[in-house]
Amino acid sequence: MQIKLIAIGKTDNKQLQSLIEDYQKRLGFYIKFQLEIIPDIKKAKHLSETQQKEKEGELILAKAQKSDIIILLDENGKQMDSMAFSNYIQKHLNSGVKQIIFVIGGPYGFSDTVYKRANGKLGLSQMTFSHQMVRLFFIEQLYRGFTILRNEPYHHR
Repeated sequence: MQIKLIAIGKTDNKQLQSLIEDYQKRLGFYIKFQLEIIPDIKKAKHLSETQQKEKEGELILAKAQKSDIIILLDENGKQMDSMAFSNYIQKHLNSGVKQIIFVIGGPYGFSDTVYKRANGKLGLSQMTFSHQMVRLFFIEQLYRGFTILRNEPYHHR
């Protein structure tokens, strides 16, 4: 299985980017992982929120195959602790799916088309975080999930 994280817009904070790269490297010991950045929509100021979500949605869905599982990182998604998330990952590993794609949307969230295509929604917290911080938090939790599955000491129970 491969895991892909799709995010809208680049990370301009070098310290955050360094941490993201560190966890990406760590994840490579467990699974094939890819972070794919979709550039910000050009001239977005001239678009309505709906138009911007639709354009971003088209770009997101163009990155997925029909057989891929798409999970949206969404404020209204199911929240779980790290142990439950590791079990969630394990279920997908056991399912035989080739690729699972987690998606961080743009500033206004996801289009209706993306919601309809998605196989699920996960919420990281009831708090609001910047889209750049969410990348780091999610990749760290993914790494933590694999260390839990391997019974490694990173996650103290």
